[in-house]
Amino acid sequence: MTSAIMVADTSVLVNFLRIDRMDLLACLTRKILVTDHVEAEMAEAYPEKKARYIAALSVSQITVCTVNDPQELELFARLGPGVRLGAGECSAIAVATNRQHALAIDDHRAVKLARREVCMDIDILKTMDLMIELIKSGKIELEEADSIKNDWAHNHRFRLKIDSFRDLL
Repeated sequence: MTSAIMVADTSVLVNFLRIDRMDLLACLTRKILVTDHVEAEMAEAYPEKKARYIAALSVSQITVCTVNDPQELELFARLGPGVRLGAGECSAIAVATNRQHALAIDDHRAVKLARREVCMDIDILKTMDLMIELIKSGKIELEEADSIKNDWAHNHRFRLKIDSFRDLL
């Protein structure tokens, strides 16, 4: 399933917030939704990124949605926020699944759980997939993408198991 909308988890957003490149997410062809739970998780865990996040909201790079549909609430509870996954992951999976949107998430455990217990064919996009999409669409040059990959690895504890994005093109 390919969706024009993706629901982003904290993990993906923080990768772009850390390097002050939310503009790259705005270049994607998909609209980006963030659940109220993800927003709360970011405010609590990454307060130093709050200004960048608010700036992205103010120019409509991302839109906040509320988890209030009964099916979303049931799935949210079934995924076990705080026990199996965090509230951000649970809410992002619930909204993406219920509304048939793509899910942008890097957490391997959450991806496994989403595919095993929720929807085997859910469209999952990781940070690496988004970077590849940006390169292929000409929104970012390969060299700049590799520079960002190296910055994540050396300064932000986010490592991709590739030498260069060239290996995936």
